[in-house]
Amino acid sequence: MPTITIVILGILGAIAIIGLLVLLCSIAVIRPTQRGLIERFGKYRRFCNPGLVVRIPIVERLIKINVTEMMVDAGSQEIITRDKLNATVDAQVYFRVRDSEDSVKASQYNVNNYKNQIVNLARTTLRNIIGTMNLVEANTERGRINKDLFDTLNKETSSWGISMVRTELKEINPPKDVQETMNKVVKAENEKTAAIDFATAAETQADGKRRAAIKEADGIKQSRVLTAEGEAAAIKLVNEAANTYFVGNAVTLKSLEVVAESLKNATKIVVPADQPIVNIIGQLAGVNSAE
Repeated sequence: MPTITIVILGILGAIAIIGLLVLLCSIAVIRPTQRGLIERFGKYRRFCNPGLVVRIPIVERLIKINVTEMMVDAGSQEIITRDKLNATVDAQVYFRVRDSEDSVKASQYNVNNYKNQIVNLARTTLRNIIGTMNLVEANTERGRINKDLFDTLNKETSSWGISMVRTELKEINPPKDVQETMNKVVKAENEKTAAIDFATAAETQADGKRRAAIKEADGIKQSRVLTAEGEAAAIKLVNEAANTYFVGNAVTLKSLEVVAESLKNATKIVVPADQPIVNIIGQLAGVNSAE
């Protein structure tokens, strides 16, 4: 009896261990960044959201799909441009699997290894786009290339349950000798632009000096005009005064001017007493000459 009990206990223990292992194998956890598909004997059974999932071991299989943004590198490749030059081109593609049940199913059942398919499709699309452009256009219109690549991939992968996030053209490198020539052209263009800017600045400076000289000349002219006008006005006043106070005495007025100029310079003048100018000087001094 004791032997039978031990055997029974051993069997029960083994069954318990097996049951525990089966239970552990039947439980899985799906993270928030994932969605799950359960297949039973190779046939789709149900869709699983994040959380705890229970499945039948061996009978059912759980497939976890990442629904966060992912990136694949299209890989460097040589593409012949429209002007028969070999350009080395590389690009990156950013995408994500949509988290709905239909989209997750499509990413597994509508395409075989969607990452590889996206890479191959991106490489082919780049050849088609850049092959219609010359090298200069390809280097200057990267935005257009990115847009065309994005639109094509987004359209072609829509049935795979995938959405394109963005595409980025990493590089478009021409052959080495062509690159050197392009660098020389760019350098020459920069030097030309610098020379034009310098000439424009010099012309502006010269124009400024010319304008300043014109303004200065105008100022001098205006000053001279004003001076001449002032002298003319003074002469006019003198003439009016002469006409008023010395009518018929032009000789006497002239004598006064001569005397005034002489006195200003402290010059001694001897004049005969019987000359009219003496009388004038006496009158200016407040002395009446003898008759």
